Amino acid sequence: MGQQLPQSVLFCCDHNSIRSPMAEGIMKKLYGTSCYIQSAGVFNDMEIDGFAVSVCEEIGVELSRHRSRSFDEMEQWGDDLSSFDMVIALSPASQRRALDLTQTHHVQVEYWPILDPSGLGDRREEKLASYRQSRDQILKRLENRWETPDP
Repeated sequence: MGQQLPQSVLFCCDHNSIRSPMAEGIMKKLYGTSCYIQSAGVFNDMEIDGFAVSVCEEIGVELSRHRSRSFDEMEQWGDDLSSFDMVIALSPASQRRALDLTQTHHVQVEYWPILDPSGLGDRREEKLASYRQSRDQILKRLENRWETPDP
């Protein structure tokens, strides 16, 4: 059985274009407004990945309107990192950045080693299989980490 849901969670990865938007969208679908959920990246140099949009659509999670943002942009837009209860890093670089940014704040930082599907597979179906694997890893981590909401 999972633990109680925190009040706010920030997911982060390298570019905020694949893993962290998938985690944000899936968690919002599972837990709705029970928790404030956002995502960010170490960099903001990419748009939302089309394969991430496709594999999340398969499970009823809409990502096409997601706008990538970096930690720096997040703070410029008024989302203070210290206001989150938990930061979940999905890549080693984002874990290092999150730990640097939260060292003077009481924010729990967790690292979930989620597969980076970018660059894997040559054909469309192989790429989609890699993205589904990442999506499913995120889904399983979420379901194992927190109590599942009542239907």
